Amino acid sequence: MRLRRRPYCPRFRPRQQRRRSADLPGRTKLAALLGGALLLILSAGKAHAEFTVCNQTLDVVNLAVGQKVDNADQTDGWWTIGANQCVNVIREELTNRYIYIYATDVFGHAILNGSTEMCIDRRRFSIRGIDECWQRGHIAARFIEVDTLEQARWTYFLTGSSP
Repeated sequence: MRLRRRPYCPRFRPRQQRRRSADLPGRTKLAALLGGALLLILSAGKAHAEFTVCNQTLDVVNLAVGQKVDNADQTDGWWTIGANQCVNVIREELTNRYIYIYATDVFGHAILNGSTEMCIDRRRFSIRGIDECWQRGHIAARFIEVDTLEQARWTYFLTGSSP
């Protein structure tokens, strides 16, 4: 007796055998829950971000930060913060009550109107001192003062209506 083989036709594929493990999604949820709990426990003891700036605008922002370091004023920049993103700009516990920030849009236009003049540069920088910016080859910019109320950690939110 001769057996005939059916020609291959994608419409008439034999059904694949179903898995009997109906609780696989439950296992996946449990693994995700345990993984999240472990991550929370491990990260609870260490807070890396001590001064964080969150950009709640719809534009990319470039940020410079000023603070006292070893009894001298110092400015550092640049951090690029995307829309609805946060960046840790000072990673150690805050020792200064006042932190100064200056922000520009992608075209270099200031988006914060501050009253404290400090020095910045066009490229990445770390500048000691805030006097005679132009004479030292830097750019004078007006930073806003953020009062952290002497907290060890602070988050500043940039909004469309920032001062």
